[in-house]
Amino acid sequence: MAKVKNAAKLSITPLHDRVIVQPAAAEEKTAGGIIIPDTAKEKPQRGVVLAAGPGKKDEPVMVKAGDNVLYGKYAGTEISIEGKDYLIMRESDILAIV
Repeated sequence: MAKVKNAAKLSITPLHDRVIVQPAAAEEKTAGGIIIPDTAKEKPQRGVVLAAGPGKKDEPVMVKAGDNVLYGKYAGTEISIEGKDYLIMRESDILAIV
């Protein structure tokens, strides 16, 4: 299993084809400079892979720790570890590596 510096502190290890992603921060301002209130912010759809499981028997995981990825709007399950929010999702929920 691949890990990055931040992931070493996580007390959770993904299994099979699961991936732990740290979502990017939501946009604070529009391109025109208007500040977006918390209630109107959209869920981020990109993030950084912190850890990845080994994959299924015949299908190794393609993403690795440190990859910037795009994922579906409602992909994964939100988890909170030591006050930080992460997503745990299947590799198939990831749309692309950026």
